[in-house]
Amino acid sequence: MSGPLARRPSAVLFSCSFNAVRSPMAEGLLRLYFGREMYVASAGVKEGEPDPFAIAAMEEIGVDITKHKPHTFEDLEDTSFDLIITLSPEAHHKALEFTRTLACDVIYWPTIDPTAVEGTRERKLDAYRDVRDGLAKRIKALLDYRPMGAV
Repeated sequence: MSGPLARRPSAVLFSCSFNAVRSPMAEGLLRLYFGREMYVASAGVKEGEPDPFAIAAMEEIGVDITKHKPHTFEDLEDTSFDLIITLSPEAHHKALEFTRTLACDVIYWPTIDPTAVEGTRERKLDAYRDVRDGLAKRIKALLDYRPMGAV
């Protein structure tokens, strides 16, 4: 699914492997674009550690994810999501298992894990920027984002 949804969901969950890079970035982006219009959360298959490169890449666009604490599906306080967007294969399998008894759509967006990139600090940061920008583009397209003042 790449184009806008028939109707905008009221609650979205992003999920990746460790809830430390991709899903918190996506959560921060959705909040940036839609504010309180939608409930958004993120979770991982396993609990990771906050990632300084993810924090830096998001700070560049004015999004603060420093208070994000990685957690798992089992830690979720609310499970009434309309849409779960998974960003890694293991997260997709977990989401399908998680939603067996829920009326919830699950979309898989294969997203490269930037932690695997090696090299200079700038090369690594570029990988995180690519992930951030790719997620931003997909979120805007899927949820039909229109900035204030757009017709």
